[in-house]
Amino acid sequence: MVVVGLPFFVAGFTAFQLTLAMIYAIALFGLNMLTGYNGQISLGHGAFYAIGAYVAAILMDKLGVPYWATVPVAGIVCFGVGFLFGLPALRLEGLYLALATLALALVIPQFLRFSPIEHLTGGVQGITLDKPAVPFGLPLTEDQWLYLFVLFVLVLMFWAGRNIVRGRIGRAMVAIRDHHMSAETMGVNTALIKATTFGVSALYTGVAGALGASAIAYVAPDSFELFLSIAMLVGVVIGGLASVSGPIYGGLFMVFV
Repeated sequence: MVVVGLPFFVAGFTAFQLTLAMIYAIALFGLNMLTGYNGQISLGHGAFYAIGAYVAAILMDKLGVPYWATVPVAGIVCFGVGFLFGLPALRLEGLYLALATLALALVIPQFLRFSPIEHLTGGVQGITLDKPAVPFGLPLTEDQWLYLFVLFVLVLMFWAGRNIVRGRIGRAMVAIRDHHMSAETMGVNTALIKATTFGVSALYTGVAGALGASAIAYVAPDSFELFLSIAMLVGVVIGGLASVSGPIYGGLFMVFV
């Protein structure tokens, strides 16, 4: 109840900062699945955040899709991209996988500036959006409503993620992280689990990107440079690897520290 009532007792900008912290927490949960539970190091999750943000922005700006409807679409698109990227990445481990994901983080901002798709992405100028309007005539400010909406998505995503990491799939992820040869001997399909984990991790980050686009009401390639990916990895480490609550602390760290 304290968390729900918090935006009504703080300034609008503070509510906006807390909203951003929750958005980053969703992204960090996805990265924590990949790195903390499955042992795959990624320096490129800012790319999936960018893809989710741009999918949402393009849908809202070009097609007039409601902001809330762009969130699952961004997640599905990022799952597909992450799963496909995870397939060739199966041949890589440790530093080599980190370098491959680093390349992804460097390529995506340049791709968003690519002149043949400027009519969609806005090129270097990006896309300016409208802040989500408060529905049903509720007596809330835009910052308060967005805080509550993001909180709802966060609870839903963390509930689903907790069930994943503490279930059979989560145990398989940890087994692969600790000793992949033993996991294969026990019948774990390591290729499928690793690729799917990459996809689900990208899904979480894409959902966060879509929410971030609505919260900031602006997307541009310069917002998704390499530093964002590094900050995410640092946030996961600060919050605690293989921890369900860790991404919350990591999100707060990214925004306030």
